[in-house]
Amino acid sequence: MKHYKTRKWNLILATIAMVIFPLLVWYSNSLIDRIANEERKKIRIWANAMQRKADLITYSNAFFATIEKEEEQHANQIAKTIFKLANAKQGEDLSFYLDILAENKTIPLILTDNKGNVIETRNLEEGYRTRIDAPDKLQQVTVEENYIMLPPIYYYKNEYIRVYYKESSIYTGLREYFNDLINNFFSEVVDNSPSSSVIITDASQQHILKYGNIDTAQTTDSLRVKKIINAMRDKCPQPIKIDIGNSAAYVFYSESSILKIMRYFPVILILLFLLFFTIAYLLFRFARQSEYNRIWVGMSKETAHQLGTPISSLMAWTEILKNENVNPEILEEINKDLVRLENITQRFSKIGSMPKLEMQNINKIITDFINYFKNRTSAKVKFKVYIPEQEINVLLNKHLFEWVLENLCKNAVDAMNGSGTVSIYLDEDSKYIYIDVSDTGKGIASKQQKNLFDAGYTTKIRGWGLGLTLAHRIINTYHRGKISLKSSTVGKGSTFRIKLRK
Repeated sequence: MKHYKTRKWNLILATIAMVIFPLLVWYSNSLIDRIANEERKKIRIWANAMQRKADLITYSNAFFATIEKEEEQHANQIAKTIFKLANAKQGEDLSFYLDILAENKTIPLILTDNKGNVIETRNLEEGYRTRIDAPDKLQQVTVEENYIMLPPIYYYKNEYIRVYYKESSIYTGLREYFNDLINNFFSEVVDNSPSSSVIITDASQQHILKYGNIDTAQTTDSLRVKKIINAMRDKCPQPIKIDIGNSAAYVFYSESSILKIMRYFPVILILLFLLFFTIAYLLFRFARQSEYNRIWVGMSKETAHQLGTPISSLMAWTEILKNENVNPEILEEINKDLVRLENITQRFSKIGSMPKLEMQNINKIITDFINYFKNRTSAKVKFKVYIPEQEINVLLNKHLFEWVLENLCKNAVDAMNGSGTVSIYLDEDSKYIYIDVSDTGKGIASKQQKNLFDAGYTTKIRGWGLGLTLAHRIINTYHRGKISLKSSTVGKGSTFRIKLRK
């Protein structure tokens, strides 16, 4: 008889799991795909906005380049004006040239002769001339302060004047502003990126200009930088190009950290569900097992209680029969059965509590039990006992261990339909003691073997399915040993093994 209720619940739980798992995976993946699509849309919008700002910077860069060109032309014009004034004829109108010099209030100028001696300066602070009063000093200052040297202006044979100029304070301020504008633009690109890891490289796509949402330690190693860029290139083969003036920058990006985490969400969800399902199943099994235990304990205590009174009465009747001169052999057999009943009572009374284990001679226990059992079994059943000569002692409870042997032997006799051979083998090694109980019965099919020790499971037409379950509890729980089906062949027989630690 199989435990149909348990199988029904197992089938229900398995069906629920098979339905919920695909739904969870499908819903989680669809949710992640929607989030990824939204993120890609945000990145495209962000990239377009950044490109518009880059166009503004490009325009500003062109404007500053025009100013720079105009300053150079202005400086050259001033140099020619100075040359004209120096070589003007007497009475020539020089007001136009003087106006040009007067209008130059921004470009710093230094005029020298062909030997490097300073002739004139313009728009330089007071005391500046003392820093350039010698050709070698002039050379050092022009290099340090990035002066630009115009082509020489010849006025007589090999005689000429040289003009040095540098950026005006206005242009210098504009250039610094432009550099700040570019840096702020890159920072804004990084800071306003939609939670993604972002790297901005130069035109070579190898050197990082700015980065965001990336660990700083990863950007200090060039090899790691290259790996990061290659990994991002795999995700976005076409990086976003931003034109800035005459150069370009490339923006590489990857999925946001939130989206990366969410890609693990289905796995985490499934693991959590499996954990919940496992805990629920274990709790269900534990509750069911506890219920069985309470039933067994109650039945055992009640059986022991009910047997107590008739056993006491039978013992009194045997004393009376002794005085009636009844055949002593009959009385001896009756006493054996009374002792057997007392042992059974002891067995039932110990279910539900940890029995006391004592060092016992297992050779004698097996021999005595078989001698008693075979006299109460059909003569067609043969018993063979293979016990070593040396005495083997082990900690066990005699009454409960005999119950295990009785269940195994009864099952063996039933499997042989009352005709065959039951063999008991006792052996040992350095750690364990082995007791094998074999029969020549019908054997157990492989599909039935996994349920043999389940409560309520039996292959018999009549039976409660509790014998092997009690044997399993006695050996595994009370004696810290192990009972198992060692082997079984359909049509040839089965062998059960008991393993006890020394």
